[in-house]
Amino acid sequence: MGVTRRQALLGGVGASVAALGAGAFVTSADERPPTGQPDAADARRLAEAYAPDLYFGVGERWYPTDPRRYASERGGETVVDGFDALDGYTAEFEATGEPPAPTVFYNVRRYRGTELAVVQFWFYSVFDQFTSNFHWHDWELLQVFVDLSADGEVGAPALFVASAHSRSVPNNEFINPETDRASVISEVGSHSSALGVNRTRDAFERLPGAADIADVNNGLLDLVDLPAAYGLPRDEGFALPFALPELDGAPMYDHPRLPNVDREDLLPDELTVRSFAGLPSPPVDLPAREPGRQFAFEGGDGAGDADHTYALAPMADVAADLDDTTGPRLSFEFSVPSFAEDAIASHITASSLPFDQPRFSDPLADVTDLDHRRAMVDRFGLDAGDGPTDLVVAAVREARPAADAPEGNGIETRESRAEGVALLESEPTAVPTFNGVVALRGVAAGEHRLTVNAAGVAPYAQRLDHDGAGTTTAGADGDVVVSANEDAVKLRFDASDPEAPSVASLAVTDDFGGTVYDGRPADGDRVGVYVHRAGAYTAEVTDGEGRTGTYRVNPAPDQTTATVANVETGKAAAARFLATLLAETFEQGLALALGVDLDALQLPDDTAESGRERDGEGEVDGTDTADGDDQAVDGARTTVDDLVDGAAAGRFPARLKEEGVYVRTLGPVADAVEAARTAREAAATGDAAAANDALRGALADVASAREALAAAGSQPRAAFRTLVSARLSTARTRAEAAIDTEL
Repeated sequence: MGVTRRQALLGGVGASVAALGAGAFVTSADERPPTGQPDAADARRLAEAYAPDLYFGVGERWYPTDPRRYASERGGETVVDGFDALDGYTAEFEATGEPPAPTVFYNVRRYRGTELAVVQFWFYSVFDQFTSNFHWHDWELLQVFVDLSADGEVGAPALFVASAHSRSVPNNEFINPETDRASVISEVGSHSSALGVNRTRDAFERLPGAADIADVNNGLLDLVDLPAAYGLPRDEGFALPFALPELDGAPMYDHPRLPNVDREDLLPDELTVRSFAGLPSPPVDLPAREPGRQFAFEGGDGAGDADHTYALAPMADVAADLDDTTGPRLSFEFSVPSFAEDAIASHITASSLPFDQPRFSDPLADVTDLDHRRAMVDRFGLDAGDGPTDLVVAAVREARPAADAPEGNGIETRESRAEGVALLESEPTAVPTFNGVVALRGVAAGEHRLTVNAAGVAPYAQRLDHDGAGTTTAGADGDVVVSANEDAVKLRFDASDPEAPSVASLAVTDDFGGTVYDGRPADGDRVGVYVHRAGAYTAEVTDGEGRTGTYRVNPAPDQTTATVANVETGKAAAARFLATLLAETFEQGLALALGVDLDALQLPDDTAESGRERDGEGEVDGTDTADGDDQAVDGARTTVDDLVDGAAAGRFPARLKEEGVYVRTLGPVADAVEAARTAREAAATGDAAAANDALRGALADVASAREALAAAGSQPRAAFRTLVSARLSTARTRAEAAIDTEL
């Protein structure tokens, strides 16, 4: 009879196995993993020597147990059904008040021809409840890489590796530890395993303190200069809300196959949100992680100090007794910005048995820090490659009104207040952020759609290309900028008209906060991205031929959407934008000079507002049919003349007479608006030379306005200086770009 893959991996074929020191293995002739199992007694000795202490937080519901307690026979196989496991575990826990059958399973491997053994500790929980994905049969892992050549009866640990949520997320690792026994600090509900190697055994510390080392020594992630390891967000001061799981459209605790499961048997209310989309803003009042129950190996030195003890059992017993774990795959939902409305994309997350995972027989496959992996390869002479060197990374930042910008005219970004979750369209499993960082490893080469959701914020999505052999930075220079739901305005571009240019990429830049989106939107010719309503934005569309079109988006306080109904690219579009931006600058600058609200500013009757929509559903027309900027040009010129005459006649406040500072600044702005309009008209008729001459005139006028503002020093009102300076800087950049833009 042939040897099955599972038998080969577990060594369960009834053949004699030599002692640990001899390095003999039982493997299949057809499938030969890089490791094999030592003698059962030696494996047990290693497992007992390195059995970890386990620390759980307050609010935990599902501690490590033995899945075989909930097995049943179905179709000639022994399986553990998810309903049976969750309901049975809950009933046992409630009946006794004690966690049922605390158990940790071990699997010991040794790399052929080396002095490297790896002790794997597998923890089974009946359920996983996380921020947006949840599943039955949660297996987590701690690996202890042991140098058998070191002094001592059982060698010495060379590397600790504790599993994060997904093999796409960097694990918690520590190389060359000074302690012989690691602690596992489990994340509430999800059981992601952080390491405890320093003196504070029950709390995770990413960075070293004044008198203690850090719990991980993974390499730094350049984007944020932090160790690239998942960790424990609530230990690190980050809000981490958990979602309430549903099944078949109803809360799980109402399901007829879970009669013993009530609402209080899931994670507590203070940690849970009903849905991400239902919150107006990110939750910031979630409680920090609080240490709860401690478990220790029943035969270990720390058993007397622990709240509970656990039994050690070989993983081979599970493989011998169980054929499968089953249960409906639970879905989690992601909002994806789209043209008409947010699309809900459902994905499934599933768990697999440990012995079906590559890391079970090749533990090095789960070492996510490349320096750690290379150190193991070099130290023990392993025949192994560098492993996956590719990453997709970004830092999630939250937009808010800029402190130094006049109200409604600029945003700034700050560290995200709550952790989020990210999903690649090509992957079935979402991954959490850590310290606001998205870090995905092992991403296949090709095009992907990255979607980022967090509780209380509008979704973010972009398409990106990953070459599969390096680091791809998502977002705008690595920043994924999100806005609270209550502050979010959807900026939409409709290029669905066959005559309209396609939208190949989009860049959105705020006057104060810089670029908030730069990439390929998720939906092709129907583009939707979210911006904060407090911003004043320049949105630049690039079509499939590399031509650009630029639009001004300055949302009103009650606005929910801003739509560019007719996408236009080329020099005429660039000049039109410049005229709109400069007219807006003049109007708002004049209002600030006079100390009145923009709505109260009395411009000539033929003057239209240049860029700010006043209703919930605003439209920014991208064609030459709109004449708002033409009217604004006439109004700006007329109002400058009125300003000069009025100041001389005493009709305006005396401060406008102070050496003519406002006149000397706003006069050139009005001239620049008129020049930009002339450039647009010339470009529309195909006269590129005349258009460029006019644009160069506008650029000179902008320079004159900047010089006048700089020479005025602190004379103008602070709000005037701040806004006009930022706008003129943008105008200079856009004028130079318009000159370089083809017809």
